[in-house]
Amino acid sequence: MVRWIIFLLIFGVIDFYAFQAFKTVARNNYLNILYWVLTLLVIGNFVYHFYGLNRSDFGTSHGYAFAFLIALLVPKMIILVFMFGEDIIRIPQAIYRYFTEGRSAEGNYMPSRRKFVSQIALGLAAIPFASILYGIYRGKYNFKVLKYTLHYKDLPDAFDGFKLTQISDIHSGSFDNPSKVEYAIDLINEQQSDVILFTGDMVNNIAEEMVPYKTMFSKLNAKDGLYSVLGNHDYGDYVRWESTEAKAKNLDDLKTIQKEIGFDLLLNESRFIERNGERIAIVGVENWGAGGFKKAGDLKKASSNVNAEDFKILLSHDPSHWEREVIQDDYHYHLTLSGHTHGMQFGIEIPGWFKWSPVKWRYKYWAGIYEELGQFINVNRGFGYLAFPGRVGIWPEITVIELKKGEKIA
Repeated sequence: MVRWIIFLLIFGVIDFYAFQAFKTVARNNYLNILYWVLTLLVIGNFVYHFYGLNRSDFGTSHGYAFAFLIALLVPKMIILVFMFGEDIIRIPQAIYRYFTEGRSAEGNYMPSRRKFVSQIALGLAAIPFASILYGIYRGKYNFKVLKYTLHYKDLPDAFDGFKLTQISDIHSGSFDNPSKVEYAIDLINEQQSDVILFTGDMVNNIAEEMVPYKTMFSKLNAKDGLYSVLGNHDYGDYVRWESTEAKAKNLDDLKTIQKEIGFDLLLNESRFIERNGERIAIVGVENWGAGGFKKAGDLKKASSNVNAEDFKILLSHDPSHWEREVIQDDYHYHLTLSGHTHGMQFGIEIPGWFKWSPVKWRYKYWAGIYEELGQFINVNRGFGYLAFPGRVGIWPEITVIELKKGEKIA
């Protein structure tokens, strides 16, 4: 209860300043009433879902309650900055006038709010407001195919031009538009890659979430197969189970679904793709994440049948694994494919020039291609979405990587 009181107090301060700007510009009692009606509806809906209902039953309605709160809160915080900044000027002016004109002098000592400051604040606040609404209704299905070419001197000749497609973080329990998902699956198949690699988090929590989409994902096709690993959400660690047996059965059900779709699920295992007497290794570890995340991944076990000189593609859901264990490993993993971060589903990207997201403060490697010690990692921004039902600036990703023999030509 205390935390909700604190939350409402903070929101009250933000709203006090936001309303000052709104009423200065609107100057209409009906619009002012509409402002408060909308605000109270959004806050009430959020409190109802996250306090009035069982928090463990997180679902789509919870996500939208959270999303609409963010859509309202972020623009108001921008307004707060401008209005509070104006008060830093207004209040000293009022104090100065009060003491210089004398206490008995008539008149209002506090300068009135300037309309143009409120207009600027509202105009700038409209940008994130519109962006968040777009992200909720369109951005979460704004699939992008990102293509890269990576060069390796030790790539087997038979695999020069080998093309792979990576998808990650499906989070099927969040989907609310099957036709958009089907469009994305067709987009994956259109790439005609040699292999499709999935790097974990098929569901939010339970295997049943994937059942409505099983037939749809069964259409995925690649001549050298489909391979996958588990992500932290696939283990069912974030919901309450009636028994350990029920939790174990859920994981077994998810493994069965992956098999029925056509994925070869690698549980600290490896496979080989062979061509003309040469081979590359596909190595897959269970989830290994820094901090409090599950550390079921066993790199040594997964590579026990792989030779040091083999060309290796590693599937590992969490990029912190690459940073903490993979880079320095003696085996030299040529390419690691990860996901997990979602790029926080929020950020700014100008392809080939600039990318930023708050998630960079948590993960050093959070989106795209990185190189360390002659090894590459691609951190996929994710196919689906989680918690916040949208994406702003960081779009859902289908990665296509072509492997080339030799050094990159500048």
